[in-house]
Amino acid sequence: MRRPDHQTTTRTDVSAGAVLAPYLQEQAANFLRSLRLHRENSAPTDAGTLAAEQAAGALRRSARRISGTLHTFRSALEPGWAEQLRTELAWLSGTLAREHAYATRLTRLLEALHALSGTPLPPPRTQRTSAAGTDIGVTRHDAAEGKERAALGVGAARAGALLERQLTLARTRAHSTALQALGSSRFHAVADAVALLASEVPLSATATAPAAEMLHGPANRAEQRLLGAVAALPSDETVEPYNEAHDAPWHQARLLLRLHRYAHEVVGGAPDPVLAASGHALDLHRDAAEAAAAAASAARTPRIAPATAYALGVLHADQRHEVEAARGVFRETWPYATAAVTAP
Repeated sequence: MRRPDHQTTTRTDVSAGAVLAPYLQEQAANFLRSLRLHRENSAPTDAGTLAAEQAAGALRRSARRISGTLHTFRSALEPGWAEQLRTELAWLSGTLAREHAYATRLTRLLEALHALSGTPLPPPRTQRTSAAGTDIGVTRHDAAEGKERAALGVGAARAGALLERQLTLARTRAHSTALQALGSSRFHAVADAVALLASEVPLSATATAPAAEMLHGPANRAEQRLLGAVAALPSDETVEPYNEAHDAPWHQARLLLRLHRYAHEVVGGAPDPVLAASGHALDLHRDAAEAAAAAASAARTPRIAPATAYALGVLHADQRHEVEAARGVFRETWPYATAAVTAP
């Protein structure tokens, strides 16, 4: 069935159900297709193959889209059914996401450690002018910087090994948890509900109303919630770079942008292209913040060597700088009023 486009959803002779049902059925079909591929390629004894990881990613995306759509347009659906399925899909998506998150976090941290410890030192200075003292001072500064780089190099290998042990263990546990979830009666109930959704969408009586009346209102409210969250983001001048307590509003803005994107897919037939760069910046922000938290957690490991703790501290600082950089990219790419973004 062809999904309606934006011009179709603004016509008064097209019902909300005629717009909403094809979208949900398409996502349900994607969910079931991804589930089949995941079962065909999963390996119970390890973290799975690349095909299994890709299938799990597609499964998560379909689950998120169905869950988000059930949340935003719940007035056009049977409320009890929509809320129950939305909750179960959120559980499934979160369970499947952990393994991928640990793997990407480890890769990010190891690459950052390599970049921090592997940067070549500046060339040695041969000229020393004691009259002015500047060249000697710069040389001493270079020597101190070289010692710091050497100390970082000593601790970086141990820090990388520690992170690899901790995050690989976490990933293995997340993989086992995901496999257990996919074999549980709870998941089978979710899969059965999605299979039914692929053939029939439980609409409410109000879904016979025009799509412009029933769907555009909830979609606009989702957009306004996003705009309000962005306007409430703290400005750079009022936030300390290492204060992780200020990450939460940014994470909330990311989730609201995702809901807005899904709502735009329903009423517009495609994602809003002007928000792609902003959404990517918020994804980078989330990844850097979680990587920084992982480095800080590893630094609290008992009885680690001072050089290891130093390397993890430098790594934490580096990832917090990446958090700030992502916020800057978001502000630069946000397509709406700048005043709303920078308001304290």
